[in-house]
Amino acid sequence: MLSTETVASRAARRISLNGSALTVRDIAGIGAGRIEVRASRDATTMRRMAESAALVDRAVDEGWPVYGVTTGFGGMADIPVPPEQAAASQGNLLNFLAAGAGDPIDPRHVRGAMALRANVLMQGYSGVRFELIERLLTLLDADAVPVVRELGSIGASGDLVPLSVIARAATGQSGYVRVRYRGEELGGQELLGELGLEPLPLRPKEGLALVNGTSFSSAVAANCVAETEQLTALALAAQAMMLVSLEVQREAFEPFVHQRKPHPGQVRCAEIMRGLLESPAYRSNGHSGKPHGSGQTQDRYSLRCLPQYFGPLLEGLHNARRVVETEMNGVSDNPLVDTDTERFYQSGNFLGQYVGIAMDDLRRYLGLMAKHLDVQVSVLVTPEFNKGLPSSLRGNESLPYNMGLKGLQITGNSIVPMLTHMSNPLVEHFPTHAEQFNQNINGLAWGSAHLAWKSVDLFRHYMGVALLFSIQSVDLRAKAKLGNYDGRQLLSEALCSVYQAVCDVVGVEPNADKPLLYDDGDLWLEEKLARLNNNLADRGGVLSAAAPICELLEQDLAASG
Repeated sequence: MLSTETVASRAARRISLNGSALTVRDIAGIGAGRIEVRASRDATTMRRMAESAALVDRAVDEGWPVYGVTTGFGGMADIPVPPEQAAASQGNLLNFLAAGAGDPIDPRHVRGAMALRANVLMQGYSGVRFELIERLLTLLDADAVPVVRELGSIGASGDLVPLSVIARAATGQSGYVRVRYRGEELGGQELLGELGLEPLPLRPKEGLALVNGTSFSSAVAANCVAETEQLTALALAAQAMMLVSLEVQREAFEPFVHQRKPHPGQVRCAEIMRGLLESPAYRSNGHSGKPHGSGQTQDRYSLRCLPQYFGPLLEGLHNARRVVETEMNGVSDNPLVDTDTERFYQSGNFLGQYVGIAMDDLRRYLGLMAKHLDVQVSVLVTPEFNKGLPSSLRGNESLPYNMGLKGLQITGNSIVPMLTHMSNPLVEHFPTHAEQFNQNINGLAWGSAHLAWKSVDLFRHYMGVALLFSIQSVDLRAKAKLGNYDGRQLLSEALCSVYQAVCDVVGVEPNADKPLLYDDGDLWLEEKLARLNNNLADRGGVLSAAAPICELLEQDLAASG
């Protein structure tokens, strides 16, 4: 929950909605209160919406058979609704959908969904008035966030139950809603009074247009993608520091190798790693055939195959972003209104299958990234493999009871199995009997997206573990290679920024006399992990330091070469 400031007072920039495309970064910014949202009143937008709403009114007046407008809903679509009851039917739709369960979800998702729903409705294919858009954005601007619960959507007819919460709060057509506002939780009617607003009566189709779509699942998914892109950039930085610590041979990252098998993600990953490993003080041990100090002519797979391993993950993340941005900007309610032909299209754009599968995939990518980092950690702590680093990366070896980062590795080991377990797909498991067998297939986008959000949180915790291992291992390699513990001397400028940001957050000043952890009692690692997690969750200095890497990840993969 944001403070008592309005979102607008915190916003760094403004977006004017007119139905045009938004990005996952836009939604993440709106959700976090960094972007202020306004509705455009351009003539084209206003005309499209007015014509669409007018056609709905005409259909009601003339008794056209239109699903959800002059009929009941779902499996009760065979029940006719007379014109004089069409508006009341929309209000009742919001009543019977007041059935969510579980804990309240993150307000970031709610803000994002409000913006997405307003933007999609402004395209003019849903038959609603501009007043609905204004009402949604008035609540958003005031940081009045409806309390939406975690359980209640199967992604079949859109996110009916969650979106109905927003609809009830915005219109005041039902008191079955709670809203967070200025540090308190108010009833919907009470909130409208605080904002100086009256309840907004619904016109035929307006309730259906507000709830019948994938905007909520898409908002959660957009936040997941945005967070994962940033954490992936940080994961590559951590990997690069580990590679420096393990004195990797850089020939495995050379263009010659990847031009022979030019998968775009593999090529991009190799490009990024070459840049991160470039440092005046750090040089590889030569080309193939020239042994390492360990006598090996080539590195283990986790080092040598990193571009081939991460490449598919980068490509998959790009595809997830493309899918989510297409979905969140698509008109997903039913029926669709075509004012040019004066037709109502009863169809199925509300099915959330695309988002559901994309979020199933995203969870798998997070599990695979954590698995690879955890393998790298296991190499770092094992003398047989780590090229002369101390066991468990302990600092002061003169004390036989110093155990180094042994406990930290156990914590990391506890997180990875949960991430890999959550990589299991959800979408395959849909029930086929929902709502009188009308919704006999469904996308489970909402559930898959929320599982992805939990995976993002777990991976964020794991990144704290990985970063501490990265810093400690670089410090110890600097001691072995340069005679002092200042690991920055081995790192490229980009990695130095990440290294310094991590040290700043955990409150340890890098120096030549001691590594990050010298004696086991020097640092309370639990407290340092909490600091790192809070910094990552708040998009603090550590993620900012990795932002240049994130920008490379977001570039078109086709540009790699």
